[in-house]
Amino acid sequence: MKFSQLGKSGLKVSKLCLGTMNFGVDTDEKDAFRMMDAALDAGINFFDTANVYGWGENAGRTEEIIGRWFAQGGGRRERVVLATKFYGDMSDAHDGPNGEAGLSSYKLRRHLEGSLRRLQTDHIELYQMHHVDRNVSWDELWEAFRIAQYQGKIGYVGSSNFAGRDLVKAQYEAKSKGMLGLVSEQHKYSLITRLPELEVLPAAHEHGIGVIAWSPLDGGLLSGHALNPAPGSKRASDQTRVEKYRPQLEAFAKLAAELGESEANLALAWTLAHPAMTAPIIGPRTMEQLEGALRVVDIALDEATLKRLDEIFPGPGEAPRAYAW
Repeated sequence: MKFSQLGKSGLKVSKLCLGTMNFGVDTDEKDAFRMMDAALDAGINFFDTANVYGWGENAGRTEEIIGRWFAQGGGRRERVVLATKFYGDMSDAHDGPNGEAGLSSYKLRRHLEGSLRRLQTDHIELYQMHHVDRNVSWDELWEAFRIAQYQGKIGYVGSSNFAGRDLVKAQYEAKSKGMLGLVSEQHKYSLITRLPELEVLPAAHEHGIGVIAWSPLDGGLLSGHALNPAPGSKRASDQTRVEKYRPQLEAFAKLAAELGESEANLALAWTLAHPAMTAPIIGPRTMEQLEGALRVVDIALDEATLKRLDEIFPGPGEAPRAYAW
């Protein structure tokens, strides 16, 4: 495994991040334990989750599974750079109107305590805002994060699904308060979803924010199974979207075959090649999917291959030239 620093922090994380969204949903606890052990053995030290994973009435289940895995001991917790997120509705009867989705000092404190309890740990290395909330001031948020850091409950602060302007505003406000600010932005980015190249990725790179790509296979379209889905699979029931991209997916499959790589690994390697990228999130449902992704960090794409990928999946260009003279 290869490692890099997370943004402008001194924290070193693996160039692949283990996403746990399927744990407790499509992947049972026993298999989740096996995958987390295998990820550690392979050198992946960066695990990402969120308080809402498990979804709906089962929200929090994924964190609970990770917590029970940590509780087995064996240095599991000590070897993991743990990232979780808050923003979604985790309300109970005691929260009233403050239980709705969003950000605030109140939510940060309540949701952080809940995550720590479910994860069976006393600290979280990277605590991320799952979405921006422009109805809440940065004065309030950065003070709440400062307190949590002073208490030793979180190490670093990250964001997710922020626009470029939100990243810049967050860093400006943090600097004015003598704080490090954001060290990461988790953002949807793939060969199909390249809009972040206009503003988000350049802003993150310029302001020392490491980018963590979620859905780098774009919901499975780039997995290699979209054109020939297994009966009953999610891809088989989503043929409208597959047909929209069929010519591109066919050209992509041909290129992957020429290179002798799987389509999934080619897509992940392309994502990882961006200079702003810290790590793409891999969200395996099975051990086979996890093991197949491990060699991505050793795939080097030459200029000719990158050019062909640009031709198959054109990007939006560079701002402001993409929309101005």
